[in-house]
Amino acid sequence: MYTFKKEERLCNKKLIDKLFHNGSSFLCYPFKASWLLVNEPAQFPVQILFSVSKRRYKHAVDRNLIKRRIREAYRLNKQKYLYDVLNSSNKKIVLSVGFIGKEIAEYDFAEKKMLKLLTQLCAEIEK
Repeated sequence: MYTFKKEERLCNKKLIDKLFHNGSSFLCYPFKASWLLVNEPAQFPVQILFSVSKRRYKHAVDRNLIKRRIREAYRLNKQKYLYDVLNSSNKKIVLSVGFIGKEIAEYDFAEKKMLKLLTQLCAEIEK
């Protein structure tokens, strides 16, 4: 339930291109989320990609720290806020979460904003 396996990560180049060309996006500061409904069979209802700008954060240590924090916030809250909604409506999505904040986020802040992002994403999907 609280795992984050390889199958949940978005690695397919074709799907990533399709996501950024055809997908919908919204802003939930400090995150920018892009998502796309897919019909391909998958083991998990969501495949996700996390990104942090190399232009804004020059040091890989900083980018990795931010990604680690947002991955952890997602991992702990995905089941309750996202998977249950998608499983009940029998939908599958690919999702990209980009960090666009100006300073390195503390974990508490990142988790609070991740919850807001997940609830906003569910509202977008339900439309």
